[in-house]
Amino acid sequence: MAADMKNLKHIVENYRPTCEQETCDRKIMLQFLTANADCLTRDNQIAHFTASSWIVNRGRDKVLMAYHNIYDSWAWTGGHADGEADLLQVAIREACEETGITSVRPVKDRPCSLEIITVDGHIKRGSYVASHLHMNLTYLLEADEGQDLFVKADENSGVRWIPCDELDKYVSEPWMMTRVYEKLLKLL
Repeated sequence: MAADMKNLKHIVENYRPTCEQETCDRKIMLQFLTANADCLTRDNQIAHFTASSWIVNRGRDKVLMAYHNIYDSWAWTGGHADGEADLLQVAIREACEETGITSVRPVKDRPCSLEIITVDGHIKRGSYVASHLHMNLTYLLEADEGQDLFVKADENSGVRWIPCDELDKYVSEPWMMTRVYEKLLKLL
């Protein structure tokens, strides 16, 4: 196993689950990492690693989210590792690309959450992408809410700061709201 994969495995091994979902998902992620050398790329069409960002303002009372076209819901930012084992850097890159912010800082250099996310089959850039799993690590990031925001039209149709206590009014994915976002809100 290459050094970068060993580091990712070390991060997942040392993650301390906060709930039963994370305990189950962490075990599967470790098995998957060991058994799949291509787990950092979309070449593995069954599952691959991704990174997400839970971007908060300094007051920790708002979350920066994008209206995700595929999921038809307000959602966190994030994306595919595409061969990059440093998932914190993936989370930061995706946060900037998907929202337009240019300055963001990690609150911690380790994940604040992990989850296996189901992705239904969909059309992306004119081609069908089969249903698969995202082995996801989430990082807590902080950004100044005064930064200019923009829409990344091929992925989202809106970007905005959402008050934490109103998040359930915006998110239309029940599993994401109850299993992931509520867990992340408790961190604040």
